[in-house]
Amino acid sequence: MESAQTTGTAGTEVTDAQGGLERKMSARHLTMISLGGVIGTGLFLSSGYTIHQAGPFGAILAYGIGSLLVYFIMLSLGELSVAMPYAGSFHLYAKRFIGPGTAFTIAVLYWLNWAVALASEFTAAGLLMQRWFPDSPAWIWSAVFIVVVFLLNILSVRLYGESEFWFASIKVIAIIAFIVVGLFAIFGIIPIKGYSHAPLFGNFVSEGLLPNGIIPIFSTLLTVVFAFSGTEVVGVAAGETKDPQKAIPKAVHTTVLRLAIFFIGSIAVMSALIPWQKAGVDTSPFVLVFQSIGMPFAGDIMNFVVLTAVLSAANSGLYVCSRMVWSLAKEHMIPSALAKTNFHGVPVFAVLFSMAGSLLALLSSVVAASTVYLALVAVSGLATLVVWASVSVCHMLFRKRWISEGHSVSELRYKAPGYPFVPIAAIVMCVGALVLVVLDPSQRSTLLYMIPFVALCYVAYYASEAWRRRRNGKR
Repeated sequence: MESAQTTGTAGTEVTDAQGGLERKMSARHLTMISLGGVIGTGLFLSSGYTIHQAGPFGAILAYGIGSLLVYFIMLSLGELSVAMPYAGSFHLYAKRFIGPGTAFTIAVLYWLNWAVALASEFTAAGLLMQRWFPDSPAWIWSAVFIVVVFLLNILSVRLYGESEFWFASIKVIAIIAFIVVGLFAIFGIIPIKGYSHAPLFGNFVSEGLLPNGIIPIFSTLLTVVFAFSGTEVVGVAAGETKDPQKAIPKAVHTTVLRLAIFFIGSIAVMSALIPWQKAGVDTSPFVLVFQSIGMPFAGDIMNFVVLTAVLSAANSGLYVCSRMVWSLAKEHMIPSALAKTNFHGVPVFAVLFSMAGSLLALLSSVVAASTVYLALVAVSGLATLVVWASVSVCHMLFRKRWISEGHSVSELRYKAPGYPFVPIAAIVMCVGALVLVVLDPSQRSTLLYMIPFVALCYVAYYASEAWRRRRNGKR
């Protein structure tokens, strides 16, 4: 049984120095970074598949449950991040309240999750550009975007925050426009192809509330949970946020509210205007709706929006990866040189290491897609659930230690409402999602890669610690 750190007070605040990182991000940056990490190709391209599988009401129900889980996680993360605004927070909370081996494993899993995602985003960006430049090789565009994202991350944290704000803003504007135009079409204010009257919400009940039964909702729920991964980036950015006591709670509540409105609102509009039997993955539901109302260049406009979403996700991915590496190096779990920062407070070596990791993942997707890359994707796939569950566990252990040290709940600068129900419910839902993985034949194989990888992380950590102690003992 590993032992957690017990030194210091549970709520001890970290200094603004943050080991060389600078607090340059505002609340608006934090909110948009979190939104940018979530709103991506899953909503713009794959949401039609969700509707096709679970039906209109089932899809909304699945996204509603997913939103609730995210809200619970964010409440717990909000309390932890305000009390201890660490950069790369997840594994530091785990180190303090669970144990260093778990902390190392969580950090590696989360880094791998984003490194693999980063590789897929660069691939997607290259393919999207071929719509406009069909004769150009996709790898050239991928290389261009790799350079752009690298520069945005290497120059300054404020530049990263500002670029992510505008990347995410384009996605948000597109979604709001889609919902507004869709509502106009639903209520007959503007005409839509295929309807001589206002469509209203007839598609929701045309074949019953759950046309495919209740089982598809559970398989869809797993997809929805993974679609919401990225909201927890708020915790990673906490250490570089100005006035975290005010910015983090605001970001927690506004992010989850906007996500619920954007995802559920978009699904409701799609379901009302596109018969669920025709919704799928061949064409973006956004493009189908815009084309149906006669919007010119609907395909090109959405291609631009999706490209922006991809670059936004890549931008967030490199940021998160580098901060995880920086944090591990700061804790001496990996070489300390990776924690060095430049005069702008950017951990340059951590950014370089993370970019190299994502490029290796990208290379494996080309030369070893059915072996190495498949294993990487499988292992990274469940990382979000592991991180979310660890946040809830740490929240409960933090509160317990806070009280045991003679503090009262009223002393907390931000306290999650609904404690202890919120973290307990989140843990139960995360475990439930893992059960769905076991029951879903298409997802079950991920555990075959995940379990030995997690065991290997623990072995690697404790072996390196034993070697370090032996080396120091000889000096």
